[in-house]
Amino acid sequence: MGGDSSGQPVRGPLDPGQCDPGPLGVGYRDPGQLDPALLDRVRRRLGASGARPTPAAVATAVRAEHGAPVGDRALLSLSARLRSELVGAGPLEPLLADAEVTDILVNGPDDVWVDRGRGLEPVALSFPDDASVRRLAQRLAAACGRRLDDGRPWVDARLPDGTRLHAVLPPIAGRGVCLSLRAFRSVAFTLADLVDRGTVPAPLAELLRAIVAARLAYLVTGGTGSGKTTLLGTLLGLVPPGERIVLVEDAAELRPDHPHVVPLEGRPPNAEGAGEITLRDLVRQALRMRPDRLVIGECRGPEVVDLLAALNTGHEGGAGTLHANAPRDVPARLEALAALGAVAPEGLHAQLGPALHCVVHLVRTEAGRRVDEVCVLARGRSGRVEPRTAWSRRDGLGPAAGVLATLLRDRGVDPPPVLAGGPGSPVSAAECPARRGAVIPLPADRAPR
Repeated sequence: MGGDSSGQPVRGPLDPGQCDPGPLGVGYRDPGQLDPALLDRVRRRLGASGARPTPAAVATAVRAEHGAPVGDRALLSLSARLRSELVGAGPLEPLLADAEVTDILVNGPDDVWVDRGRGLEPVALSFPDDASVRRLAQRLAAACGRRLDDGRPWVDARLPDGTRLHAVLPPIAGRGVCLSLRAFRSVAFTLADLVDRGTVPAPLAELLRAIVAARLAYLVTGGTGSGKTTLLGTLLGLVPPGERIVLVEDAAELRPDHPHVVPLEGRPPNAEGAGEITLRDLVRQALRMRPDRLVIGECRGPEVVDLLAALNTGHEGGAGTLHANAPRDVPARLEALAALGAVAPEGLHAQLGPALHCVVHLVRTEAGRRVDEVCVLARGRSGRVEPRTAWSRRDGLGPAAGVLATLLRDRGVDPPPVLAGGPGSPVSAAECPARRGAVIPLPADRAPR
């Protein structure tokens, strides 16, 4: 850290082109960095007075501790930045305010990355040292009511505004404190928004509407950061307003634009190992809450067994997300999760066939997040359920397009034009594999191995 003739600290810019020598007075040439000594003095003053760090209280403390006359414009600017250091995300606050940023990753004081939907990119932002990153991580953890110290060197929690927080301290993190933030956007996307962004092709939008209207059970799948939660939240916004949606999540991320949503959130054990509430506990409670649509934000454990059992006993139209690199990986992923609930693969597939109908798969590309494939789950010659392509971005209609059209038609929903003339035998609802587990041969390149 250097200085100028005034003795005030001078630091590098938050981002190229953002230098501003005026608002903070002589010596403060960077609107993204603060004098640590001033920050400590303001913190101590607020602590001694017992005042909450409101904008007015911070401004009063700044005037008292700055040590030089401060103009109104400079006071407002400096107070806002100091308050972000006291109760916000500090230097990361501008990134969280950026509507395009979905993830912020801090690998050390001088190694900050963001994801704006096009993959990770570095940001010209730095912290004074690793200790300042540690303080920020611990303060954010405390805001979640969680502990982060040498005795508990990691935390996975949700900030009050919905932002997902994960942090790891040394020596677990060998290069220094690692901080990960997944931004929460309170404004739900509409299907038209996703079409405009290129996530959903315009012809496919009506198919997704039809799947929701027909109360088909579906999984939204894809890799990390592929947009699964965003798409699921958008589809839940299409549910008729007279239906009750019960959400079960490990950390509340879904905020569908719907008038009747009941969120249930899991809870990790406390420092003594007590008080844990699992997703499986919540699924069982949700079934007693008269859900019209039971939704698991992310299937990641044995709760998938209870979800399939619910979908098999009259709770139609359920949904969830699942990590999978491709639709053909979905059965194996579900088998692995069901094994955690002591359910053998044969038992899992016996429930899977009649319970789940569709898989909507997303991928990340250089151009952004995209719906890549829509599949129907069908039982193959092996007796196990396999995904069959109804539509794909690369090839258009697939061999199961006719099966999906029949599923929609038999539930009173007209198939959209995108399915018109699709291949696949026009089976009845009684014969449809997604409803009765009938055997439909898979193409040779899709046959189970």
